[in-house]
Amino acid sequence: MTEQNFINDLNAGKQYAYSKLIDDFQDKVFATCISFVPNKEDAEDIAQDVFVEVFNSIGKFKGYSKLSTWIYRIATNKCLEFIRKKNTKKRFAFLQSIMGNDMPMDKSKYFTEMNHPGIILENKEKSETLFLAINQLSEVQRTVFTLSKIDGMSNKEIGEIINKSVSSVESLMFRAKKNLQGLLERFYKNQN
Repeated sequence: MTEQNFINDLNAGKQYAYSKLIDDFQDKVFATCISFVPNKEDAEDIAQDVFVEVFNSIGKFKGYSKLSTWIYRIATNKCLEFIRKKNTKKRFAFLQSIMGNDMPMDKSKYFTEMNHPGIILENKEKSETLFLAINQLSEVQRTVFTLSKIDGMSNKEIGEIINKSVSSVESLMFRAKKNLQGLLERFYKNQN
């Protein structure tokens, strides 16, 4: 079956097409969500929202990109929307800790899934620190870094998802790495 036939069946509301969509993309969408939001319950909720959006919006899919790219774009946007809405104390605690404030970093149980295969670090504390540092990047830098380093996507795939050229993605990645390095250096300097 061609992708266009599959999309036509989704538009027609055929049950098998929806089942196949979920079978094909459920794990991939969840992996993307957990990369942005390392809490299993929140990532599952966001993944469900992604599929609701896909089902409700399939008629708007124009076919300018692959179906998978469109789904990743929805997943990325839903994750960023969640992060924007949930200005958690953990993010502020990290920001205060790197600014030299005495407030300790919150070690709550929010980070339930830091064994995500894309994050290979020595221990959970370093994983939490890295995630919090990534969250301090600008939204577009955070998106590029997460899709590249955690989800393992190519610059071309990322460019299609965020509607930017490959050279823009490369530039954003360079700045993200540089900013992340600075954030982590300040954090560890303030810990000593």
